[in-house]
Order: sequence, then structure tokens, then C-alpha cells
Amino acid sequence: MPNDSSKPTPSKSSPRPSPRLAPRYDPQRGDAPPDLIPLIEVAWILKALGGVVLFALLCAYATICVLFSHTQWQLVLHPSRTVATTPASLHLPYTEVHFGVDETAIPQLTGWWIPADTTTNNTALILHAADGNLADALPSAQLLHAQHLNVLLFDYRGYGQSLGQHPTQASMQEDAASALTYLTTNRSISPSSIVVYGTGLGASVAVHLCAQNPWIPALILQSPDGDLADRASHDPRSKIVPFSVLFNQTFPLAEPLQHLPTPKLLLPTPPNIPTLSLFLSTHLKP
Repeated sequence: MPNDSSKPTPSKSSPRPSPRLAPRYDPQRGDAPPDLIPLIEVAWILKALGGVVLFALLCAYATICVLFSHTQWQLVLHPSRTVATTPASLHLPYTEVHFGVDETAIPQLTGWWIPADTTTNNTALILHAADGNLADALPSAQLLHAQHLNVLLFDYRGYGQSLGQHPTQASMQEDAASALTYLTTNRSISPSSIVVYGTGLGASVAVHLCAQNPWIPALILQSPDGDLADRASHDPRSKIVPFSVLFNQTFPLAEPLQHLPTPKLLLPTPPNIPTLSLFLSTHLKP
């Protein structure tokens, strides 16, 4: 018989040792300190902090430059929405007109059509100065009306009752072209019968308009103003940005006027009326 003792006896599983808690570190007992996580170098932290600060400063400066670029028109243009008076105050007949339709099919520009006191095709297109609105150019309108001319006086976008948020050099040049188109299309005025009259900063706009339309027979500039880069550079807001790179509201005058073939007359304020009359009679057909 086989010996029962030869059968393998199932081994009893030995109990698992209970996990030992890590000994607490007690320097008073002379225990060895546990392994420490390596510390980040202080120099690296300072470099990272400096990079963050530099990036924040660059973002802030870029924001300032963007704001300057979008608001630089305020350095040279000072429009007013309040039209304090009308041609009626000077006993001039007039009709309020609207033109300059954009992609919304809504006329953007508002102006006054002041008909001559005689039947004539000769018409003055007034481009007013940088400050105020068309009401401030009424003395010029009265002067030209006394020369037996029709007069179109209007506000650029951003001025008076014209639409638009604010004016710029480019938008004012576009508005002047729209006014000229209004005269030749809506009013059927012959191009050879239109004299452009620019006052103050409107002189720069007038010169640009005549350069784009060389068939205009005459240009009159009263107290002309332009070439504003040097003047605007003295504004404190211009000192903190790359002014020469960002500023584009220069309203050039001297150089384009020098190369403009259109017959031109420069008038002081107040204008010399005999000189004005002679110039108009010379360059406009009766």
C-alpha cells in the first residue's frame, strides 16, 4: 500500500506581511532625511518671469500702436455734428441734398445746393476745412454766390448731418469725388463749368480732386492748409509710437500743388474780391 505520507500535502499560504508605514522623519533622533524632489533653479524662474513681463509689455505697446493708428485722425480733424445755421440766415435760397450712395443704397453725404441768382451752368464745389462743418463755410458760399455761381456745399462723412463714424484723409477724398459726380450726373453740370474751392485743410482735398480730374478748369484755395506730418509729430501722443511709420493723415499740399497743371488761385482770408472776379471770368465761360 502506498504510504499516505508520500502524497503531497497542500502547503498553507503564509500570511502576507502587513505594509510597513514609512518612518517619520525626526531630525532630533538623528534619522536620515527622505529623498527630496530636486528644486527648480532660481535663475530659470527669473528668466521665465522676465519673458512673461517682456511679452506683456510688447502686447501693451502693440495695443497702443493699434489705438494710435485708429485714432490718429483726431490729431488733425475736428468735426462737429451740430449745424448751427443754414444759408437762410444769409438770405440765400437753398435745397438740402443727399448723395454719395454706398453699398447699403443709403446716401452718406448731406449738403446744400444754392442756385445762382441768374441762369448759369457755372458752379462752385466747396470743400470745407478740418474744423466744424459746412455751416462754417457759409461765408465762402455767400462770396461765390455773389459772383453769380451755383454753389454746392456739403459735409464729409463724420461731419454735420452726413453719415459715417469719423473722417479720414482717404474718406474725405472719396467724398469730394462723390460730390463732383453728383454735379455732373444728378445736376447735369458740364465739367468745364465747375470750379473747385478749397478752404483750410479742404485745400489738400481740392488739389487731390483736381489731380484726379484734369478737365476741371479752375481751382481756388483760400488760406490753404496741409502737409501735417511735422505739426502732428509735436503732439504728446505721437512721442510714444513709431510716428513716421504709423501716421498717414498727412494731407499733402505743397508737392502735388506744384505739379498740378490746373489753373489755380490762392486767396487770403478775407479774400481779395476783385482778384477772385478776374480769375473766374478768365477761366469760366459766361
